[in-house]
Amino acid sequence: MDKELVSELEANSKEYGVDLTSKEFAIAMDTHDPVGYLRDLFYYPKMKDLPKVDPEQVEMEEDCVYFCGNSLGLCPKSAGQLVSKEIDRWSRHGVYGHLTGDLPWAECDLCIDEQMATIVGAKREEVSLMNGLTVNLHLLMLSFYQPTPKRHKILLEAKAFPSDHYAVESQIELRGFDTATSMLCLSPREGEKCLRTEDIIKTIEDDGESIAVIMLSGVQYYTGQLFDMPAITRTAQEKGIMVGYDLAHAVGNVPLHLHDWGVDFACWCSYKYLCSGAGGIGGAFVHEKHAHSVKPALLGWWGHKGETRFAMENEMDLIPGVQGFRLSNPPGLLCASLKACLEVYDKTSLEELRAKSRLLTGYLEWMIRHYFSKEAGSSSAYIEIFTPSSPTERGCQLSLCFSIPLNVIFQKLTECGVVCDERLPHVLRVAPVHLYNSFLDVYRFIQILRKLVIENPIL
Repeated sequence: MDKELVSELEANSKEYGVDLTSKEFAIAMDTHDPVGYLRDLFYYPKMKDLPKVDPEQVEMEEDCVYFCGNSLGLCPKSAGQLVSKEIDRWSRHGVYGHLTGDLPWAECDLCIDEQMATIVGAKREEVSLMNGLTVNLHLLMLSFYQPTPKRHKILLEAKAFPSDHYAVESQIELRGFDTATSMLCLSPREGEKCLRTEDIIKTIEDDGESIAVIMLSGVQYYTGQLFDMPAITRTAQEKGIMVGYDLAHAVGNVPLHLHDWGVDFACWCSYKYLCSGAGGIGGAFVHEKHAHSVKPALLGWWGHKGETRFAMENEMDLIPGVQGFRLSNPPGLLCASLKACLEVYDKTSLEELRAKSRLLTGYLEWMIRHYFSKEAGSSSAYIEIFTPSSPTERGCQLSLCFSIPLNVIFQKLTECGVVCDERLPHVLRVAPVHLYNSFLDVYRFIQILRKLVIENPIL
């Protein structure tokens, strides 16, 4: 485990005069958490409201342990009010709602894109809120993937998220190339779980003349690894490669600086760490350097400049950059739900949230290693952590592999009110989120695990 992080946790333990393994330590950390108040801005599920909880094992009026924000973020308390406001305006104003109110439907994406740009480290004109993640990925790759007989490969993780894998396959086949020779899939070294940055860099240097596009995750969904995007981007562009990222598990999770890093394009969803609700509106980024050189392959009315859009002359007056990739008018209700969480982010900064996340996930890692590592020897079962131990190489998620059957431990955790998710065949993903999770949540999770695995071994 990272020595500096351990030292910081131990220093806090000493300062508060309580043992690191104690409930009092978790409470003290929450008491001194500068962004702990943000939890009150979200609805936090109760045990009694979860469908598979065993009432004989939990206090039904207690908060559950929600560690699934990497799949679906919790609901901001203001979301219902903001969405209801738009429905009310629709019911009272009808079509006039397109151009009136705080979030006029014809421009609702433009009302919140500056907040979104701040979160991804971009200029406002480099960001657009539109469609869903995979739709945006296809739209961007149609323009940025321009294969030639010599340079036709797309570099991605061997275990990329399925939708990314399918998108890359279909883009290659659409251009008449063979996925067997045009998909360059990176795998970890034998016996390792994560990709090494030096191996990614070496692949780029060795095969760069044949690679057209790099399409990697920002944070890898399965392992929780945070890729070194600045180094990868810099090396790839020196070889003339276009660089794009799927930021679904990175946006809102870790600080991003897409403009300064020189990333060519990126896309993301908004329902994980941005808490916009299931199926929330996606986001896309195109660096300003491409604003006048890379154009959308598919055109729609909403890519037409607003000043001349309603002239209805059927002569495209294209908006430069990413906003020219828009096809249809934005969804007012989805923008309203996203606005609710963006206003929470406005109260703090990614750097402040990242500082908490570093300690929160570090505390979780320390507790798991203390009680469940092979070396600890205090349990009949042990847990291996797939995610890199260095805080600079991960977001908030830890991916855990159990020595006991995954389906058994997942079922038992669910019955005890722990909300996380399993990714077959081996991984349980656990994500304490900086916006609403507490150190006490981590403590409770560990105690539930101890009860399941140590006091009542599931073997």
